[in-house]
Amino acid sequence: MTSPAPLRVLVVDDSAFARKVLRKVLSDAEGLEVVGTARDGLDALERVVEFKPDVITLDLVMPALDGLGLLKALAGMPDAPRVVVVSSADTDSELAVAALQAGAVDLVHKPTALATERLYELGAELVEKVRVAGRAMPRYLEAAEREASVRAARSGTGASPKLLAVGTSTGGPQALTRLLSALPRDFPAPVVLALHIPAGYTEAVAKRLDSQSALEVVEARDGLELVPGRAVLAKAGMHLKLERRGALDLVRLDRHPLGTPHHPSVDVLFQSVAAGWGEHAVALVLTGMGEDGLVGARAVRAAGGVVLTESESSCVVYGMPRVVDEAGLSQGSAPLQSLVPLLERFIP
Repeated sequence: MTSPAPLRVLVVDDSAFARKVLRKVLSDAEGLEVVGTARDGLDALERVVEFKPDVITLDLVMPALDGLGLLKALAGMPDAPRVVVVSSADTDSELAVAALQAGAVDLVHKPTALATERLYELGAELVEKVRVAGRAMPRYLEAAEREASVRAARSGTGASPKLLAVGTSTGGPQALTRLLSALPRDFPAPVVLALHIPAGYTEAVAKRLDSQSALEVVEARDGLELVPGRAVLAKAGMHLKLERRGALDLVRLDRHPLGTPHHPSVDVLFQSVAAGWGEHAVALVLTGMGEDGLVGARAVRAAGGVVLTESESSCVVYGMPRVVDEAGLSQGSAPLQSLVPLLERFIP
């Protein structure tokens, strides 16, 4: 049986040392081929035309044309490579979040300039995210979304929903931007969000989402009250749990790993929602790699709540929604542009 062709990777970084290390790490990985390197965005555009890579690893702070400039240039190419950002949260977290919203598939946290020898330590994570990016859907999804239909099992929950919980991973910053920017200011339920992203980036994600949404979007902090009109984003590196205390609904941050591979975990959030809100909860699973959210979705359904999913046509990676769909747990599915009308069927 013929082996699939290796993914063609272009490494873009203004540091010669970083280019050398990243090339070595990726070249040693099975199924990947580094076809070239570039020292800035202008150099990268020439290499994209010359080598036609499937994936680019992208530094953001570069001379001539920076990472955001390169992403904007790639947006005009019908067969543009997918992009994995390699970023330092200490210096460019806001740029990294902007890049994710502009179409980058994923993000790898790079050590600071004072710890460049630690670049080798991110090898396994980088290789995995490059492989995922190579399988990701292109960013040009408008036609597919127009053709996709909304699937809903029923038009009401039988109970008045009091909370919307959202879980996502790869492609999540783009999906959350489109979802939250479409929700009205008077959306009647508090919103809680769990996104897989490295520690150090969620404050910047929350600030950008807040600037683009009619809702107030904040990074989670212990004891924060849940109220309609507010969306709370889980803090990376911690689990987000919810607590009902009398008439107050509060956020709790849990630093214990609980045996989960992701911090925050969508499963942990959804299980907390199921326990406290039961039939008054709506859980929404957006684009993402893996199975996080499956156990939690099962808990929400068992408690009488509603589970919804993003449809395959608009997912960057149809992993997390797929496992929920295939388990028969999803009661409604829609592409990103139709998710708000779908939500309004369950949260009137």
